[in-house]
Amino acid sequence: MRSYRFYDIVMALFVTVLLLSNIASAAKLIDLQRSLFGLRLAFDGGTLLFPLSYIFGDVLTEVYGYARGRKVIWVGFACALLMSLTFWLLGRLPGDPAWGEFVVTGMAEALPEMSPPSDPVAFGQAAYHAILGGVSSGAIIIASLAAYFAGEFSNSYVLARMKVLTAGRWLWLRTIGSTLIGQGIDTVIFILAATALGVFPWAIALSLIVTNYILKVGIEIGFTPITYAIVGFLKRAENEDYYDRDTDFNPFHLAEM
Repeated sequence: MRSYRFYDIVMALFVTVLLLSNIASAAKLIDLQRSLFGLRLAFDGGTLLFPLSYIFGDVLTEVYGYARGRKVIWVGFACALLMSLTFWLLGRLPGDPAWGEFVVTGMAEALPEMSPPSDPVAFGQAAYHAILGGVSSGAIIIASLAAYFAGEFSNSYVLARMKVLTAGRWLWLRTIGSTLIGQGIDTVIFILAATALGVFPWAIALSLIVTNYILKVGIEIGFTPITYAIVGFLKRAENEDYYDRDTDFNPFHLAEM
């Protein structure tokens, strides 16, 4: 098995982007106050960052191959699950009174008209659950992990197969084509599952799907020149340009080639 100089760095960036986007998705919904064909352009906060995980996924598969990309996808899956369980545990442990007062002070600075709560700890717990509780809720965990699993593996598989079929030409076609499929699967599964489990209201489900998909694909297209630069650099630096001609594409086969 070969060792690579930058493989672990790309893996770390991939996992970091994945975790940050999951937190942002649960923390805030954004409304651009615009509409497209009658649909509100509303999206979750993670949409601004999550597409970068697909770009890193494209880079991993393009340079190092599907099997090594599969390893990174599973590492990201495990880290996202650990993060969610950690936030869940923190939410159920009792809060310290000093922490409750600290939260109340911060809220009072943001909202001077707010009346001081009678129970700072309970107020702090409520604030915690309002912002980070979504990351640890069973609904978000199920929706995000299911969407991540299906979307990332679809993206990696399509890119690997297209690379062989195109004999390594037209990288832009492979990255955008795989993203159209992977992000489509990811977005539909996440929004529908989260909505069905009560995270988002059904009234905006279609708007969330359309807006999230357009933004994610748009970010991928916009970053294409940067993707070309990173892929070119890594291929030269690592002396690697893997073709998945005889790869086992089973996502549950964890052995790294």
